Amino acid sequence: MLLSKTRLLLIAMLCVSINGFAQKKTINQRVDSLLRLMTLEEKVGQLNQYSGREVTGPVTDKKTNQLNDIKSGMVGSMLNVKGVKNTSEIQAVALQSRLKIPLLFSLDVIHGYKTVFPIPLAEAASWDLDAIRQSAHIAAEETAASGVHWTFAPMVDVAHDPRWGRVMEGAGEDTYLGSQIAKARVLGFQGEKLGGLDAVMACAKHFAAYGAVTAGRDYNFVEMSDHQLWEQYLPPFKAAVDVGVATFMNSFNTLNGIPATGNSYLQRDILKGKWAYQGFVVSDWGSIGEMVDWGYATNKADAALKAIKAGSDMDMESNAYRYNLGILVKSGQVDVKLIDDAVRRILYKKFELGLFDDPYRFSNEAREQKVLNDPSHKLIARDVSQKSIVLLKNQNNVLPLSNSIKNIALIGPLMKAKRDLEGSWIPQSDTTQVTNLYDGIRNKVGSSANITYVKGTEIHGKEQDDFAGAVAAAQKADVVVMALGEDWDMSGESKSRTDINLPGRQKELFKAVSATGKPVIVVLMAGRPMIFDEISDKAQSIVYAWWLGAEAGNAIANVLYGDYNPSGKLPMSFPRSVGQIPLTYAGYSTGRPVKKLSDIKYKSAYIDMVNTPRYAFGYGLSYTTFTYTDMKLSSASMSKSQKINGCFTLTNTGKYAGEEVVQLYIQDMVASVVRPLKELKDFQKVSLKPGESKTVRFVIDNEKLSFYNNDLQWVAEPGKFRLMIGSASDDIRLQDSFDLK
Repeated sequence: MLLSKTRLLLIAMLCVSINGFAQKKTINQRVDSLLRLMTLEEKVGQLNQYSGREVTGPVTDKKTNQLNDIKSGMVGSMLNVKGVKNTSEIQAVALQSRLKIPLLFSLDVIHGYKTVFPIPLAEAASWDLDAIRQSAHIAAEETAASGVHWTFAPMVDVAHDPRWGRVMEGAGEDTYLGSQIAKARVLGFQGEKLGGLDAVMACAKHFAAYGAVTAGRDYNFVEMSDHQLWEQYLPPFKAAVDVGVATFMNSFNTLNGIPATGNSYLQRDILKGKWAYQGFVVSDWGSIGEMVDWGYATNKADAALKAIKAGSDMDMESNAYRYNLGILVKSGQVDVKLIDDAVRRILYKKFELGLFDDPYRFSNEAREQKVLNDPSHKLIARDVSQKSIVLLKNQNNVLPLSNSIKNIALIGPLMKAKRDLEGSWIPQSDTTQVTNLYDGIRNKVGSSANITYVKGTEIHGKEQDDFAGAVAAAQKADVVVMALGEDWDMSGESKSRTDINLPGRQKELFKAVSATGKPVIVVLMAGRPMIFDEISDKAQSIVYAWWLGAEAGNAIANVLYGDYNPSGKLPMSFPRSVGQIPLTYAGYSTGRPVKKLSDIKYKSAYIDMVNTPRYAFGYGLSYTTFTYTDMKLSSASMSKSQKINGCFTLTNTGKYAGEEVVQLYIQDMVASVVRPLKELKDFQKVSLKPGESKTVRFVIDNEKLSFYNNDLQWVAEPGKFRLMIGSASDDIRLQDSFDLK
């Protein structure tokens, strides 16, 4: 008798399931077999990671030669070794060890390998998950082709403090947006399954709460409630776990008095316990040894003891495990089962990557050359760069620039910069691959316009330099474009700032040029939100261009001339003053809210400044305009098992085709724990031609209404909710309310 299609489908699904189980079981069996062959010293070796020819942290002393350690099986991973030739040579040394266990090669590939993409914070401003995933995929493809298996990205730390230099590595201030971007980046790096030759292992970092370091000072302490931890800082990490992130990296900070590296609540109770995480945890550079400096461990032996018990599997560059774990096991202070668990997790990933079947499978020089010279990568980088640009101001529609403009003054210390456009955290700088803004504009206008360039001042300049030349050029021009901001080394790790205004005398240069009365377009380049109040007040147009990478100049020129209509939205609030920091849109009413700016006495307010940011989370302009109309909800109430379907009409009412990032916010009006005034719960990026309308649909379910209560239970409580749809967190266009029964 013929089998029905349904039965055939069920049998096929069962076969796939059984094969998948058998494959996983085979890896587990192979790991167990290998573990039984390993000496204690060889097991400890798998937990040891050394840096190769480059240094991305404080230099640590080595008691023995690295190559001898590798040959003896005392090293499980190397970082900062890249290129097929180099990785192959060192892998060959590892294969001389007794058990021939291959090395994992790792590298900080944060926003591109050879092709430099925008910094992660800039990409977050695109709110384009497909573009972010594609950027990570190309970075992974180039990295894997260069013999490297593992990147220390993405950074998924939520951050409300732009003084902290590492905001450039993350997705900004919002938990929901950060969670969606975390998933996109992990999937971009790894693909759907580990082992592809165009993919690398991802690493969710820094676990946890590193983005909340006190005073925005790197490596500092963090004190916060468990409620805030679970509500705001852990969800992006859980999102990474949900899509199968291969590894985690713990953080430099303490959390409520305990260094994250030695924090069993984070690593054992939450990550490996409640979340049942099966990957492995690597320390940050030297962070195990740094527990001695914190005063949490007596010496490196004590630090190794506390780190392994807390769940830190691999020691990056502190040598604490290398020289102490074996002794600790033999003395009975550490159970060998902890060592076995850590080693098993690492070996499993090596098997998943196929390194035991072919240790050189990622090392093919022909593939390396082909991938690294793929011309499509630069075009994709340009597209991602355009999407990352945020238009902050456009008075009298000075942008886009007309092709009929004949005289243009290009002024500022970043106008011809190249290295600065690459930003921090790149594997290697190659400025021959970078198009600066001057060349981008020159390429755009050709010989149709007269261009005058004056640098005006240095980024950190203390003198007026060529202010006179800048003013003279502006006076002769029809329009002025200024390129101002930070240099590449002012944001990133160990780059905290107390003053996030423009450095040097750039603000004074702007004042001098602006005083000519000519229309001034300011392009700001930085790795973080900055403060630039006078520019905000007086410039005709402001384009926030972050650090956009190799295609920065072409991307910015495309936006300035209207070949691309800017669609970026801020992933972080921009403060008016450092006195407002830390700052987030998701604040609370307080018991004494400010209802009128004219009445702030005995209210939660500053006496010298408004509470609101200069530019709010989610803000960003377009060359066109959008209207939001006709919001409809399928019901005015729902139970926990039900959903509300909603929709509204979005119309492009301007003259240009454009994209709008539609943002959905919800407020729980009364709850057992005070809730924020609004929380982002959904967003869509919608493309519309001039005059075109689309129906935008959304769904409200129990998950969108849930939060952590005082007992850290994830619950949705009955009551009234406010629904807000808008173009930014401070630009709500449509509102309604509904009840959860």
